[in-house]
Amino acid sequence: MRHINKGKEPEELTSWKKANPNSRYEDLDRTEKGRSTRQAIRRAAIKEQFGLCGYCCIRIDENTSSNEHVISQQSHKNQTLNFDNIIASCNKKDRCNQQRGSRNLQLTPLMPECETELKFYLSGKVKGETTRAKKVIEVLALDNKAIREERKNLVDSLLYEEGAKPDAGYLKLLEDELLNYLVTTLDQPDDSGILPPYSPVLINIIRGFLNTS
Repeated sequence: MRHINKGKEPEELTSWKKANPNSRYEDLDRTEKGRSTRQAIRRAAIKEQFGLCGYCCIRIDENTSSNEHVISQQSHKNQTLNFDNIIASCNKKDRCNQQRGSRNLQLTPLMPECETELKFYLSGKVKGETTRAKKVIEVLALDNKAIREERKNLVDSLLYEEGAKPDAGYLKLLEDELLNYLVTTLDQPDDSGILPPYSPVLINIIRGFLNTS
């Protein structure tokens, strides 16, 4: 996960709420205006997430993602149009929002701690450093075989692109200055405001080496 700093809600949502003060998220499906508002919500969420799924950090766009209520709609029925509670999640089968359903999340991308309570490895594995982190890995299926392989392959590719090797022994030998440079580079969106897929995962891995050096 990468901590998401929520920004201003899209103008389309503000306009919708003014025109429909007692409406809920589910009401957006009933009109063309509502459906376009829902799309605007997703567009804004993807932009502030730099094109990455709020949970697994794979690359997403408007066609491969959906609006996800961090606190489920069932739990807060009167807050379903609160943009501060909505992120964009991938539509990958058997993980993230497709796996979660309406189960509670004690650790979310809206909490800065999500970047430290989850620990990633070059093998693709992820471990929870706290009880709530372990639970969120289970609920979102962030450590099944398929996602571990996907993470490893993309992290390997990112390291090769940066002129580094996907090897723990190699990274341990790098000076802190170079490791910090890699972190800064990986956390810099491109000209279209997009981060490389799984770059927050690699940043998490590199910071692990920094903390042990």
